[in-house]
Amino acid sequence: MADEVDVVVIGLGPGGEDAAGRLADAGLAVAAVESRLVGGECPYYACVPTKMMVRASDLLADGRRVPGMAGDATVRPDWSPVAARIRDDATDDWDDKVAADRLTGKGVTLVRGRGRITGSHEVTVGDRTLRARRGILINIGSEPVVPPIDGLAGTPYWTNREAVRATAAPGSLIIVGGGFVGAELAQVFARFGSRVTILEAGDRLLARDEPESSQMIAQVFEKDGIKVRTQARVDAVRHENDAFTLHLDGEHLTGDRLLVATGRRSDLKSLGVAAAGLDEDARGIEVDGRMRAAPGVWAIGDVTGKGQFTHVSMYQSAVAVRDILGQDGPSAEYRAVPRVTFTDPEIGAVGLTEAQAREAGLTVRTGFAPLSAAARGWIHKVGNEGFVKLVEDGERGVLVGATTAGPTGGEVLGALAVAVHAQVPTATLRGMIYAYPTFHRAIEAALADLEG
Repeated sequence: MADEVDVVVIGLGPGGEDAAGRLADAGLAVAAVESRLVGGECPYYACVPTKMMVRASDLLADGRRVPGMAGDATVRPDWSPVAARIRDDATDDWDDKVAADRLTGKGVTLVRGRGRITGSHEVTVGDRTLRARRGILINIGSEPVVPPIDGLAGTPYWTNREAVRATAAPGSLIIVGGGFVGAELAQVFARFGSRVTILEAGDRLLARDEPESSQMIAQVFEKDGIKVRTQARVDAVRHENDAFTLHLDGEHLTGDRLLVATGRRSDLKSLGVAAAGLDEDARGIEVDGRMRAAPGVWAIGDVTGKGQFTHVSMYQSAVAVRDILGQDGPSAEYRAVPRVTFTDPEIGAVGLTEAQAREAGLTVRTGFAPLSAAARGWIHKVGNEGFVKLVEDGERGVLVGATTAGPTGGEVLGALAVAVHAQVPTATLRGMIYAYPTFHRAIEAALADLEG
């Protein structure tokens, strides 16, 4: 016999948890399926604990900036309070009871295990079958990609999940992958005393961001003592005597720990999406503006390919819930998806990069201003690296993308995210008054460069 409900939610990352709760609050019978922790990657292994790590490492950096600015300071790194805060404050020792109780308290039926779509409106979890009268909401998130490097499988390498569980900073750390995960964790552990080397297969770090961001962070990392090697392809990995040895380009590197940060992907085949009429070999699930993937199937989060961010999943959750409930509301719009890399300096970006805008056939104009163009950058002095870059569609006179790098770069991004989303004319932005002395005043200088 099957359990009948109105909606089955597969995957309880932030968006899935939110959607399940909203649907239950609306009076629907909801079954929510999760094979790991309720709340997903963000609160236990990603956004929350890693930003605690970043906060701690930034404090160390600020302490080291005191001489010459405010007196003298001696900084002694200690990882133990960081580990304790992650264990006790962020994750309850990786226990999801609070989140699970919050969900079941709304009337949601929580089903532990790996869900698989086995027919139209049908999900199987172990020996239990769930049938959904209205349909299925997919929010399976993504898993770390582990490249097929000879010898890697079976070794005690880290992904972000093991890194946030670290009880001590390693003596040395090799990171394979120079995206935002690799960059953030490289700087964190380097500031806690680890000797860090990043190996990136491409020609620059943070390849999805503007080249100016890559150049800036490479220079900062050099100051932090982080070794960066680009166009570096690892041929083999060995783990012996509590150490990793990586073979590449006719040489070898050794380190106490190895972090693999080469991206993430969703496993559609094990989810059984073919039973719902979807392509199980696709990289993701295509959805329309209402999050519909097929009749009786909605999808949100990483699996939709619109950005592997908690804020995207939560945004899509609200859209999908409205559609499931038959409520009116705006369809999803992605022209201004913000993203922040929480290095020091922070790198915030929204919309299209210059290269993406040119590939889209737009008439591109750019404006650039170093953070020193804003008085706050000069006042800040040490640790003031950064810039603002604007990407304009010259024909329409609106911004289609922007990057804000520097102290609190992610916060400065907010103003430009509004401009890109609302398609505010650049002429209007030039007519604004920008507070003095602030970091965001560099936007005004970048607009002047754009006009010139």
